[in-house]
Amino acid sequence: MGLIGLDPAMQKAISEEMSPEQAEEFLFQAISRKNYVPPRAEADYRQALRQEYQRRLSGTELTSDILEVRVFGSGCVTCDQLAAMLFDILQRQNLVADIEKIFDLDEIWRHGVITPPAVKINGELLCQGRMPTAAEIEQWLRDRQK
Repeated sequence: MGLIGLDPAMQKAISEEMSPEQAEEFLFQAISRKNYVPPRAEADYRQALRQEYQRRLSGTELTSDILEVRVFGSGCVTCDQLAAMLFDILQRQNLVADIEKIFDLDEIWRHGVITPPAVKINGELLCQGRMPTAAEIEQWLRDRQK
């Protein structure tokens, strides 16, 4: 899932050539200030942050079974409801996903979206201009699990 402040913190850790242990602590402190980290998931977050730091240091491409979900909208109530519904469905299905909410109109257009709200999963635009049903979203996620 996307974390607010991760990219600038990651760049700082890399530029300061932190050890993996130092980077893990630094990154966790940086993201936990702006993102809610459930106490029971702290160890998982720390491990993921360390792995991402080491991956970026080595320059390897991201290869993962994690779904990439993008929600496009203006920040309106409908767009927020869509994102919340996606979170709930992912949690119920016990799926891990990198979720990003995109509000910038230029960025929305770059992704080929004409009419928000819209949903893109693993690079495929599945819905735009309407609120999908929970059943549709569940099916999209099932179809795209790697």
